[in-house]
Amino acid sequence: MHTIPLTAPGLLRGALDLERTAYGLLPHRLPARARAQCADPQLALAESQPSGVRLAFRTRATTVELDTVPTKRVHPGAPPRPDGVYDLLVDGVPHGRATAPGGHTLTVDLGTGATEHRPGPAATLRFTGLPDHDKDVEIWLPHNETTELVALRTDAPAIPVPDRGRKVWLHHGSSVSHGSDAASPTATWPARAALRAGVELVNLGLGGSALLDPFTARALRDTPADLISVKIGLNLVNADLMRLRAFGPAVHGFLDTIRDGHPATPLLVISPLHCPIHEDTPGPAAFDPALLAEGRLGFRATGDPAEVAAGKLTLTVVREELARIVRDRAAADPHLHLLDGRALYGEADHAELPLPDGLHPDAATHLRIGDRFADLALAPGGPLS
Repeated sequence: MHTIPLTAPGLLRGALDLERTAYGLLPHRLPARARAQCADPQLALAESQPSGVRLAFRTRATTVELDTVPTKRVHPGAPPRPDGVYDLLVDGVPHGRATAPGGHTLTVDLGTGATEHRPGPAATLRFTGLPDHDKDVEIWLPHNETTELVALRTDAPAIPVPDRGRKVWLHHGSSVSHGSDAASPTATWPARAALRAGVELVNLGLGGSALLDPFTARALRDTPADLISVKIGLNLVNADLMRLRAFGPAVHGFLDTIRDGHPATPLLVISPLHCPIHEDTPGPAAFDPALLAEGRLGFRATGDPAEVAAGKLTLTVVREELARIVRDRAAADPHLHLLDGRALYGEADHAELPLPDGLHPDAATHLRIGDRFADLALAPGGPLS
């Protein structure tokens, strides 16, 4: 077996930083400077989960081995979480799928937020039966499981996939963009759209953490990209983070920072998808105690609709404000566009494919959203074509 250096330039795609740990290399989706500016454990967990991160190499190997140390999350009283999935593609076509047993365990009490971390052993994933010819191989890491990379081996020499001249699509959003309950890393809606459109994805979807943070805007500003999209709104409502007075200037500042580094790059603002609990009811969102008592996860909105008059945000308010902001800015920025999130998942979709926990789409809905985004935004004639 040939050992491929994990730090070989161009091998790891979709990560903005690599941290050397006692076990190997930990991909990060936010740079160290951004991570140093926020001590929120939710953000730390989200950005360390490698949604959209993949190893891409060219080889004629028929067997590939990857050693990793995953971190498994356990929520006492809630249903067990399935192991993270690794997808292997050959020349862009699915060819294998695996999970990594063992690894660290992170226990999180959903009621108190208390955590406990227990170290565990590395695991080896083995993919066999690959075609015996030169080919591009990608291993997409689990979108929802922190993963430390230890070693990559092949039974024939391998090199990082050369630059194919594909456009880089940089996307930021909430847990829906992160992947929430997608079936696998290539089945999150951004991955699905990117693979269909033939673009290179850098996914800064951060579960629970799409909060217009200045350090996230600077990460977007400083990341090379040909196409950029930002999905704004759901986390701001379900975290009850700010009022309307702060929201508008915060959106302007976020977009200004991105434009400092990408003055003429196509930039698409996506307003919230349909989500009944927050359409007209402010946050914060909270776990539904009745469902937790039954061993199920679900969310409810705890705000008062009457407080909208005092500036509390709902998804309806956010969509209206985003439409106004983009319309006003587009007069001087012809490369700025708006996509109403309900075109990706609307009221009719919810009637057919309801959100199982009240906030997050299921696996089938991720595929639908990805296909629609590819058709509406990335296809010829779209704002990110």
